[in-house]
Amino acid sequence: MSSAREEKTFYLETFGCQMNVHDSEKVIGTLLQQGYRQVESVEEAGLVLYNTCSIRDKAEQKVFHRLADFRSLQSKGKRFGVLGCVAQQEGTRIFERAPHVSLVCGSASYRNLPSLLAELEAGNPRVTGLDDRETDQAFETEFTVRNNPHRGYITIIEGCDKFCAYCVVPYTRGKERSRASRSVIREAARMAERGFTDIQLLGQNVNSYRDPEGVMSFAGLLAAVGRLPGVRRVRFTTSHPRDFTRDIVEAMDSVPAICNHVHLPVQSGSSRVLKRMLREYSREEYLERIAWMKAARREISITTDVIVGFPGETDEDFEQTISLLESAGYDGVFSFKYSPRPNTPALQFPDSISDALKAQRLTILQERQRQLQISQNRRYLGEMVEVMVEGYNSSRGQWIGRSAQNKVVNFVSPALVPVVGGYYDVRIRATFPNSLAGELERTCWTPERSPVTLPVLQ
Repeated sequence: MSSAREEKTFYLETFGCQMNVHDSEKVIGTLLQQGYRQVESVEEAGLVLYNTCSIRDKAEQKVFHRLADFRSLQSKGKRFGVLGCVAQQEGTRIFERAPHVSLVCGSASYRNLPSLLAELEAGNPRVTGLDDRETDQAFETEFTVRNNPHRGYITIIEGCDKFCAYCVVPYTRGKERSRASRSVIREAARMAERGFTDIQLLGQNVNSYRDPEGVMSFAGLLAAVGRLPGVRRVRFTTSHPRDFTRDIVEAMDSVPAICNHVHLPVQSGSSRVLKRMLREYSREEYLERIAWMKAARREISITTDVIVGFPGETDEDFEQTISLLESAGYDGVFSFKYSPRPNTPALQFPDSISDALKAQRLTILQERQRQLQISQNRRYLGEMVEVMVEGYNSSRGQWIGRSAQNKVVNFVSPALVPVVGGYYDVRIRATFPNSLAGELERTCWTPERSPVTLPVLQ
């Protein structure tokens, strides 16, 4: 046995969304508790883990390319594990595609990691943890490692019951299962006591949250976390339009700590396409929710996801999506070309739209949204924006932060050196499609504890 394995070292690389990032924090904490030491490179590690995403084919293939790149290192005594969505989706087929892999564990089985690691250490060449989607178990652990000392994640609901026609998540993440509100609030309170000021509540469909004890609604939970001493910002992602209710907007209006930003994926502006996608709402119902946010007392920033080229999408359907950009007034759009995913209902439809046409539609959509963002961001010129500092760009001589509306703000500070994790008022002097720029005017709040090492961004 190699010395690296005797030392129980591990390297973990994460692909995909914020849910995966936070899952990795919990996995790392579990490994450390089991006596492993985290290292910074594959070459140093005895156990190499990839926490994977399968939402798009490109992300999935990237994982297998990475595994192939390091296959030769198996001869040096290293073991490899695939975690997350690709692990659950592919199961034991991963051993066929990548024979040097020793561990395959889906996200719904992370609570079993200690026993799976024990099997691996005992010499079992192939270990699996693959719960079916009917599991009621969630992954809660007191050993979570927090990679950011100021902003932290809390998963309040796992899994998905929506079964959108294009999406693999219900099959890889299991059914929806929510944590008790009391458990969530306790964790948030502990984080606030440790100095975390920005807390983000996570879920595949975060607003589908259903308190198993029946104590709080999602909006009530948002408000309760936002009222905790020490919490300055509460974010939540990702929301599903079907379960987006008016009381969420009311909570945002009544509790200042709840950030005035909502990510509400629409996927298409055509009711016909939405029906084929099994999204469970129409264009009109979606715009009703946008109207609730536009009528709020606070100005709410709205971002979304859009898929172009879904099977059967006509030119007219696509034009309805373009017109929706203007009707909704999005502050940002994450847009993608449709790609077929395993086991999804959309496979019944022929993927008849050429990749060239998908690419053309994607370019048109992105350029239209870019022009809209240029216009919309101009309204911030001369305004004061509160920014939480995240780092420093040495090449530009600018500090980098984010507003409550989730806008990137770059700024200069001639008079003082800001503290990472601190909150400052910045006067906006210039606007761009994807960011704002300005100058620091005054300090709002800074951490009482010693500043952390400054992240320098090149």
